[in-house]
Amino acid sequence: MHDDELILALDNGTQSVRALLFDAQGTLVAKHRVALESYVTSQPGWHEHDPEGFWEAACLACRGLWEESPTLRAAVRAVAVTTQRGTVINLDAGGRPLRPAITWLDQRRSPCVSPLPLRWRLAFRAAGMAETIRSFQREAEASWIAAAQPEIWERTRSFLLLSGYLNYRLCGRLVDSVGSQVGYLPFDFKRLTWAAEGDWKWAALPIARAMLPELAAPATIIGEVTPQAARECGIPAGTPLAAAAADKACEVLGSGCTQAGTACLSFGTTATINVCGPRYVEATPFLPPYPAAVPGSYNTEVQVFRGYWMVNWFKEQFGYRERLAAEAAGAPVESLFDDLLEQAPPGALGLTLQPYWTPGVRIPGPEAKGAVIGFGDTHTRAHLYRAIIEGLAYALREGGERIARRSGAAITSLRVSGGGSQSDAAMQITSDVFGLPAARPRVYETSGLGAAIDAAVALGLHTSFDAAIAAMTHVGRTFEPRPESRETYDALYRRVYRRMYGRLRPLYEAIREITGYPAR
Repeated sequence: MHDDELILALDNGTQSVRALLFDAQGTLVAKHRVALESYVTSQPGWHEHDPEGFWEAACLACRGLWEESPTLRAAVRAVAVTTQRGTVINLDAGGRPLRPAITWLDQRRSPCVSPLPLRWRLAFRAAGMAETIRSFQREAEASWIAAAQPEIWERTRSFLLLSGYLNYRLCGRLVDSVGSQVGYLPFDFKRLTWAAEGDWKWAALPIARAMLPELAAPATIIGEVTPQAARECGIPAGTPLAAAAADKACEVLGSGCTQAGTACLSFGTTATINVCGPRYVEATPFLPPYPAAVPGSYNTEVQVFRGYWMVNWFKEQFGYRERLAAEAAGAPVESLFDDLLEQAPPGALGLTLQPYWTPGVRIPGPEAKGAVIGFGDTHTRAHLYRAIIEGLAYALREGGERIARRSGAAITSLRVSGGGSQSDAAMQITSDVFGLPAARPRVYETSGLGAAIDAAVALGLHTSFDAAIAAMTHVGRTFEPRPESRETYDALYRRVYRRMYGRLRPLYEAIREITGYPAR
């Protein structure tokens, strides 16, 4: 791969779309960002976006890139797409969107679902999974659309994830990457393909096989940029389109976390811990690992839904002082929040937070809620802010230990990406809580870099994934655990945090019974 050969990664996250150009060494050569602000929440818990708006934002990001760096356009050798997970789009027979995209943040549940055949109902009841399967059916966007908007569902000819939709707009084919299939779909996570005929998922969901796109392995060429797409976004017509993967999977690859013993933490709206490998490992029984950005591999993942959303919530509700000070000084506000973390000691004087802001399926259960215990009259907002960061680290450590137990392989080091990883204080807390070295990748845009690695391998610009990872991923600063802090955190984690859910679960169940929230 030469210096005049660049890869364009289109990264459609939750907050923005970024057009990113990477070179052979994984250097981010140029970038243009377009904010996504047109989400619609017409009813409580709903979260939608105009599908055309996603495509327009991608086109704006590309055109902004060419305007700022016009000479780089001719050096683009391939393009790859990575997107937010679980956002779905209905297309009619002409390939036009029928309704707004339902995003992964949407919390609506279908009022009714089709009963499974008797043999499946008996099997899931015997396995103690009946409520989990019913929750899967009710959470599925397809179930809600079919029940609440049957006329829309009747006209739906293609049911795509956002990644498949952007691929379609770029190359004109209904095709998507295996690595992007994360959501309520009839997908066989073990075989990494659509579920076989007769699988229970076809009976559980209203989706027909003909509505789903063709699947391709990551790092394969799935089409070329059409003349129409070229006119709209400025990517040269005929540019190869490579299959990449969902944003979290690309983060794992872009962070270089494909070696045994290394876990990838993502400090984003959803905080996650992932271990990538060729083995199918369920961190929680009956909850599958997700497809990786490396063909034939899996990302065993534990999520803290709305993880770093809680950090942003704190900043909005309690960070007015820091925002004013940063504006007056012309300084980045993030550094002032790092200073706030340093105002409270490790362990926050016992203030301990459990970050279950959204109910889970198995661990935590559907009755779960967030909790903060240990308040005293000496606690300040600095202690609360530190307790939030520590609670997220505790939850991710617990997830990592579950992955290690189920896989039989210890986690010995961490790579941390996502917005929260830019905080030195949060990185140090993470290292101390885990008792492991925590490294920050040199390139912040790790999901885009992961997509670029897939494209580079697809074109043969690197001879293998190992070669591409060695050439294109690089470690920045590494944080080592501090002995005294590690001891404090280990004691609080084992003796307090790990016991919270079991002790509070009866109260969560009572709250659910009394208030009806979360709904059954």
